[in-house]
Amino acid sequence: MDSVLVIGGTRFIGRHAVEEFRTHGYEVTTFTRGNREDPFADEAGVEHVEGDRTNDSALERARDLADPDAVIDCVAYYPRDVRAATAVFEGCEAYVYVSSGAAYGAREIPKREGETALCGCTPEQATDDSWDSYGPRKAEGDRAVFEAAGRGVRAMSLRPPVVYGPHDYTERFDYWIDRVEHHDRIVAPYTALRHLVYVGDVASALRILAEDGSAGEAYNVGDHTIPTLTDRIDLIAAAADRSVEVVEAGPRELAAGDIAPGDFPLYREYPHVLDTHKLEALGWSATDHARAAAETVTDHRTADRTGREEGPDREDEQRVLSVLETM
Repeated sequence: MDSVLVIGGTRFIGRHAVEEFRTHGYEVTTFTRGNREDPFADEAGVEHVEGDRTNDSALERARDLADPDAVIDCVAYYPRDVRAATAVFEGCEAYVYVSSGAAYGAREIPKREGETALCGCTPEQATDDSWDSYGPRKAEGDRAVFEAAGRGVRAMSLRPPVVYGPHDYTERFDYWIDRVEHHDRIVAPYTALRHLVYVGDVASALRILAEDGSAGEAYNVGDHTIPTLTDRIDLIAAAADRSVEVVEAGPRELAAGDIAPGDFPLYREYPHVLDTHKLEALGWSATDHARAAAETVTDHRTADRTGREEGPDREDEQRVLSVLETM
């Protein structure tokens, strides 16, 4: 196996996947609509095919032009996308679908592949584009992978939780970096444990599955340990060489600033933990938290992202701090 087609390879997870496969000697082709700047436009060993992945003819054209051994599907958001791709690329040596930890439909700790129930998905959810249907759509995509494997396609699924790292356009992690960079005291909500995963580790997992994963299997991916939100802020502060005080607050205290806990990025009401032993058995390992935080902070400082729109306004946060000082 020496060539790979990355469907969606210029923005975040796909961008890191391209870099991962190139580092390991693969010829890479990206397949995107061409709406964003291509960071690999001048890089040898990376070709680009322009097209809409929801158009089956465009997928077939990408297949014929790239003739890939493996396909990494980073932007399959609807079950139909997965069914179409596994049909078009059924002759490839590997098809890896980027699913999500949100595909799990039970609050078990930890969530295990093949044991924890997946979300159901109604016909209406399968075509809905709201956040409420995201988990069901990803779960139905997983079932499409399993069906394809039953037809002889070497199709696999990777389930990451929230992904962070360089080039993260969601800006969820950027919000906390910005707070650390500009303020000595910041408010954080009391929150349940939430599994995250560094984007470079998602990319390495995609390569490992393409090379050694088993057809019809799903694999969780996530950090080896799960720092609390406050611990993650401390990791950011250490990477940024900043000293900050993190003030944890509950719903009553936050109400002084008209803030709800869920207004903060990375908040989780109940624990979300994935078992990653199945992936680790293939030789995968996670990046050290301090290194991941440092690389994320470095990227934040050079990017045009603040994350401020992803969480409460500083003025509201100041009101909460003022109330806490009188308690």
